Amino acid sequence: MSEIQIGLSKSARPTYSLDDVALVPTRRTRDRRDVDTSWQIDAFKFDTPIIGAPMDSVMSPATAIALGKLGGLGVLNLEGLWTRYEDPQPLLDEIVELPEADPASATTRMQQIYSEPIKPELITARLEEIRDSGVVVAGSLSPQNTQEHYETVVKAGVELFVIRGASVSAEHISTSHEPLNLKKFIYELDVPVIVGGVAGYSQAKHLMRTGAAGVLVGFGGGSAQTTRQGLGISAPMATAIADVAAARSDYLDESGGRYVHVIADGSLGRSGDMVKALALGADAVMLGAPLARASEAPGQGWYWGNEAHSLDFPRGVRTPLGVVGSLEEVLYGPSHHVNGTSNIVGALKRAMANCGYLDLKKFQKAELTVVPSYRG
Repeated sequence: MSEIQIGLSKSARPTYSLDDVALVPTRRTRDRRDVDTSWQIDAFKFDTPIIGAPMDSVMSPATAIALGKLGGLGVLNLEGLWTRYEDPQPLLDEIVELPEADPASATTRMQQIYSEPIKPELITARLEEIRDSGVVVAGSLSPQNTQEHYETVVKAGVELFVIRGASVSAEHISTSHEPLNLKKFIYELDVPVIVGGVAGYSQAKHLMRTGAAGVLVGFGGGSAQTTRQGLGISAPMATAIADVAAARSDYLDESGGRYVHVIADGSLGRSGDMVKALALGADAVMLGAPLARASEAPGQGWYWGNEAHSLDFPRGVRTPLGVVGSLEEVLYGPSHHVNGTSNIVGALKRAMANCGYLDLKKFQKAELTVVPSYRG
């Protein structure tokens, strides 16, 4: 892709967001009842390629269990309120009621709430609760807290370990502390690891070489993040997903057949965004905002990410999304909304059928068009 000259000393590559692309139907269509949306990573197979984002406004132990029983994968934030407080419900209620008109005081109070230390015994209790339900157990830590807590997480029975940060590299260099050696860590761990986020080909390929089972694609593009305004960093998702999918293909050849899953994580507010992410090459999607609209979501119609309460540089806000229905209705309908906020699995099946595809792997070959003026 040719670069655009910004000035005499600097050029830049044009990139595309999910709003800038759309699917093109083919001459052959399919019956959506024949469409298979199942997804498998390692030994774990799911009815849908939907992963619940590890955010306190999206996933609690109860909603992780509910999502698992509905065919998806719920990932619990192991640095959130459920591992800091025995009973987080009063704190969740307080966060929901914080004044929308005064975001600075709301952020200050959230920072205070999240300053409570993480308690290993609560990590164990929450993961055991999920395990006892019979669904796949998945938990998430940030790179900076993984070394301290991973043994507790593994002993509690986690089956998929997620290391999730704004930007994760295979080679973090620091003069102030000993960074996590991802390759060594993943090699010595007995459970598959999903790691990210990444925003480009080279970063993704290096992470794939660490032995990760999956790579999260996304950096600062979510609706509850202000990373672009605060740090000047962003990665338009359409290009990012396509680039990381290319890294997956090249690494598959390089490694002699090792397949690493690409998981889109961010800028996926509605069903159409999810559909396009999968067509661009993602194997699965990690959803925050769409699931935060479910009546069972702990955020009660509000949405905030882990960046919203950072002590030194908060990069997120609470966003009011409202409630559109139960978790089952968000996933499978029936839908009473025309804006892509419910029956999102039904939307995926309909899009795949309209484009002539019966499974997700083949759907990655779907034809796309660039429509920069498109906003829908």
